[in-house]
Amino acid sequence: MRALIQRVTQASVSIDNSTISEIKQGLLILVCAMNDDNEEDAEKMASKISKIRIFNDEAGKLNKSIIDINGEALVVSQFTLAADTSRGNRPGFSYAAHPEQGEKLYEYFTQQLQNQNINCKTGVFGGDMKVSLVNDGPITIWLDNKD
Repeated sequence: MRALIQRVTQASVSIDNSTISEIKQGLLILVCAMNDDNEEDAEKMASKISKIRIFNDEAGKLNKSIIDINGEALVVSQFTLAADTSRGNRPGFSYAAHPEQGEKLYEYFTQQLQNQNINCKTGVFGGDMKVSLVNDGPITIWLDNKD
């Protein structure tokens, strides 16, 4: 499973000029299930993200997690994180999970975050979404649990 996490002061998802989800302080999580991922991979990714310390403590050090700050998460499916650009200029996406499996793992991943008392909002799997955010820091981190 791959994820790109961004520390945000706010983020939202819109479809057809209508906001469907929005959060305040927390994480925008772009997530992609790969073709060999399973529920264990989703659990590991959710655990890693819930514990990663990228929020400031009282001394300004990155010592707090999203749980520590009672932050929110906006989870957006992003199959393009599976892009293979090794052959030419047109990315291939054959490493992404098939849509049925990808959606199942996306929902399972989100549920795993919610099970850790993280308030999660979502985009629409496979939807044509517009994502807006204010990146705080900016802090953006790439995670791949196969690395």
